[in-house]
Amino acid sequence: MSLRNQVLIWIGSFLVLIALLWLFRGILLPFVVGAALAYLLNPLVNQLQHWRFNRGWATAVVLAVVVAVIVGLFYMVVPLVVQQVGDLIQRLPGYAADLQVLARRWAPELNEWLGPQRAAQVEASVNDMLGQLVGLVGVITGEVVASGMTLINAFGFLVFTPVVTFYLLLDWEAMVRGLESLLPRDHKGEINSVLRDIDSAIGGAIRGQGGVVLILTAFYATALTAVGLNFGLAIGLIAGLFSFVPFVGFAIGLVLSIGIAIVQFWPEWWFVAIVAAIYFVGQFVEGNILYPKLVGSTININPVWMMFALLALGALFGFVGLLLAVPMAAIGSVLVRYGVRKYKESSLYRGQNGHAGGGTPTA
Repeated sequence: MSLRNQVLIWIGSFLVLIALLWLFRGILLPFVVGAALAYLLNPLVNQLQHWRFNRGWATAVVLAVVVAVIVGLFYMVVPLVVQQVGDLIQRLPGYAADLQVLARRWAPELNEWLGPQRAAQVEASVNDMLGQLVGLVGVITGEVVASGMTLINAFGFLVFTPVVTFYLLLDWEAMVRGLESLLPRDHKGEINSVLRDIDSAIGGAIRGQGGVVLILTAFYATALTAVGLNFGLAIGLIAGLFSFVPFVGFAIGLVLSIGIAIVQFWPEWWFVAIVAAIYFVGQFVEGNILYPKLVGSTININPVWMMFALLALGALFGFVGLLLAVPMAAIGSVLVRYGVRKYKESSLYRGQNGHAGGGTPTA
């Protein structure tokens, strides 16, 4: 088979997959979450099998422990978080108004420091930014309420997700062997090599970045609560959970925390400095310790490509698209690097003399 036909087959398969995902996007959530859980838990089930557990018993034990942990966290943490997030959303317009009052109080100092014209421009910019922030929060809240799961959908998610996870875990190894048996024999080794790269990238994206998100969430929520910041638990969770998007969690958490800290603590400015320091410490630890140790070079995805995948798939598939964005970006990155490598090995790139070029760029 020619290189051109192989490329067309891969592109066609990818487009068919996207079309199917879009067509069934309304019912995909339990299947996507179930498949992700099965992928993450399969090594544990394999380990229990290695200890001479039956595959069915190993699957049941692992899934029961995970469900017990999730239910325990739900009853202990979720009610408090939901209450704090709801109170934070209701209180944000008040915080914005308080910041405007403080800005007017500082107006004489600004006039003296910047001059009347520049001070007026700064005050107008701050008021405009605060108005846009409150409006954005209102829009996001409305979208969340409008797109929230109905009682029937929530019940279906809670019922079907464990069932999907159980049966996928039970047949995981058999499904892998079945798919491997369908690979064309002449290209089986090469395809397996690409699939191993994809598995490594997805594993790094889900396990590695998942670990980074959980650690940052715990750090921000604990540190902000310890400082005494109002709604510190909710803001820390928001900042940590959004940290899978490069710099977005950091920016959202920093802006919210600094704004609330100014209203709550001023003129004790050192508390505001401590709140800011928490985020810069978290950003430093993420970039220099957590990401290199937990993720390393397994993903090798450009942050711009990651943000594009999140925005594009979120726009196409909603919440399901956000769940799919990271693994799909990992798969796309591997396939792009593979395509570039094949292109550089082809006569189209090498030309008549067959001289190879430079290295492979990062997708």
